[in-house]
Amino acid sequence: MMSDKKDVVIIGAGPAGIQAAIHAVRKKCSVLLLGRIERSALYSAHVENYACIEGVISGEELLTAGLNQVKQFGAEVMDDDVLKVHQLKGGIKLELESGVDIETRTLIFANGTSRKKLKVPGEKELFGRGVSYCVDCDANFFRNTTVAVVGNASAAIDGALTLTGYATKVYLINQELVASPELQEKLKQSTVENISGTWVSEIKGEGDVKSLLLENGKEIELDGVFIELGAKGAMELALELGITLDMETMSHIETNKKTETNVPGVYAAGDITGHPYQMAKAVGEGCVAGMEAATYAKKQKRSE
Repeated sequence: MMSDKKDVVIIGAGPAGIQAAIHAVRKKCSVLLLGRIERSALYSAHVENYACIEGVISGEELLTAGLNQVKQFGAEVMDDDVLKVHQLKGGIKLELESGVDIETRTLIFANGTSRKKLKVPGEKELFGRGVSYCVDCDANFFRNTTVAVVGNASAAIDGALTLTGYATKVYLINQELVASPELQEKLKQSTVENISGTWVSEIKGEGDVKSLLLENGKEIELDGVFIELGAKGAMELALELGITLDMETMSHIETNKKTETNVPGVYAAGDITGHPYQMAKAVGEGCVAGMEAATYAKKQKRSE
């Protein structure tokens, strides 16, 4: 299924993404904001150091008000997760967990940098030696092996499905799957062995990963464990487009003062561009990204 081409698509419904959407839609562009406000780091925080706000206000209240503004100004909002991104001639295609494909003239990354961890024994010690946080980055290293993906949401299901093209055996470990019916149906039709209702208690191995111990007492012998908690992260999606990351830590997207990345038509704002991790910075960059993306999209539209 293919929807109409958007001028601006924004991944992330935190302060950067919301501000970008507001500025882009007010420049008379078609705008789609993808994300859930409860996934923002601001959602569970309290704010008292932001200009022009007196006293203490909850992040949930701020984000809810911002999302209402986005909708009132005419932007479209979807809570779908993005599974994959592809560069096209004159734009970008996004594959969503609901099965919808979106084409856009410009894309703004505003989905933060946090990489959730299991926080279980063996995870830290075996990172890079069988423990991975990125299926798209590392799947090729696990050809003809046995692997497991750990996670409850779209990134885990998509990762497990991807790995069936590389590994001999793929397990999906989850407490309870929370993803679109379309994605869950794909899982049922696949060769992935779905182990639901339990979680990981330990990753075992000496030198390399050897097995996974589950809370239900079961132990699975395997060669690799992919930890995919929540939606697909900004780094994984950015790498799919060939976006340049900071050379020192490879944990942030490099941008210029216009929030442009090295890929034309792709922008980044907020925590994903590095320190400081502050709402004021995120909102400012979101403002710039929204205006710059809208201007770029209009130029693209005129040349089509």
